[in-house]
Amino acid sequence: MMVPSFPSHVVRGLFAAAAAFLVVSGPAAPAAAQTAGEDPGTVTWSVRPADETGEDGRSWVEQELDPGEAATEHLAIHNLSDQDVTFKIAAADGYFGDNGRFGMLPSDKESVDAGLWIAVQDEVTVGADETVIVPFTTTVPEHATPGDHAAGIAASVLSQQVGEDGATVGVESRVGFRVMTRVTGELAPAASVEAVATAYDLSWNPLAPGSAQVTFEVVNTGNTRLLVTGVVAAGGREVAFPGPDEIDQELMPGDRRAFTVTIEDVWPLVFVPGSVTATPTVVGEGEGAAVEPVTADAGFWALPLPQLFVLTGMLLLAASSLRGRRRSRARLEGKLAEAREEGRREALVEHA
Repeated sequence: MMVPSFPSHVVRGLFAAAAAFLVVSGPAAPAAAQTAGEDPGTVTWSVRPADETGEDGRSWVEQELDPGEAATEHLAIHNLSDQDVTFKIAAADGYFGDNGRFGMLPSDKESVDAGLWIAVQDEVTVGADETVIVPFTTTVPEHATPGDHAAGIAASVLSQQVGEDGATVGVESRVGFRVMTRVTGELAPAASVEAVATAYDLSWNPLAPGSAQVTFEVVNTGNTRLLVTGVVAAGGREVAFPGPDEIDQELMPGDRRAFTVTIEDVWPLVFVPGSVTATPTVVGEGEGAAVEPVTADAGFWALPLPQLFVLTGMLLLAASSLRGRRRSRARLEGKLAEAREEGRREALVEHA
């Protein structure tokens, strides 16, 4: 099947919409999309949390509700383009991807959790360079499990493009923010470290240490959202995860996240003790609440082959040198014995 090509303005719209949902710490950014029509124009817009009067400075919505309780929030849709635009509005389950960034299910995937709890009007028309405030209501089911549930809400524009094969392709560009709901009840934050695997890269320089790679998964086994940090230790050295240049890692209940940590300057000591210690903290209401650290064994075998080769060579040289000295001593003793015997023969001849 031929993959359709899209003009640059559509590509920019897709990337902007994706960025808006994947950014963890910032508000939803404006996106651009191409509307269908004979002389289409560029549509740009932003979506942010709001109250009844306008944007309120939040990056996303955090709420704590009892089972069966409902709460109304608002989103501000700002049409930055020079034409009236009708936006579709929808909510869906949210999640944190493997890269740690937040996203929401695409429109062709069915929600099964908090995305179904949000009721909002299907669409709204926003005038050029105007902002419209749209209310939405989260209603927690009576049977909802205590703990954290993630959803996203977005305003989108659908554009159409005709591919080289003549087929019409619909492209959805959307911008929104996360809606995090904590259902009251017994909270039980917990985590585990699983699937630990190790590898050791040997340095063939006998005077240089090697490096170890430790791969593992941290699993959120509780019912609250967790921020995961920790350390990997091996051979007397420690490395923190995530690294200083890596994004914070949040896990929803049931999530698992894979990490790979490299530890430099580890000497091959036949068996190198190691460990992975994860130290999760609760995010959201009750943020920073203590969670028991969890530790898993990460020891590994690291045979000191270069050092053994050097030691073997030294032993062979020593053995060869010892054998040489023994041969030299034997030859010397043999010559001394011959000289003594010759001296005795000469003495007998003189006295004959």
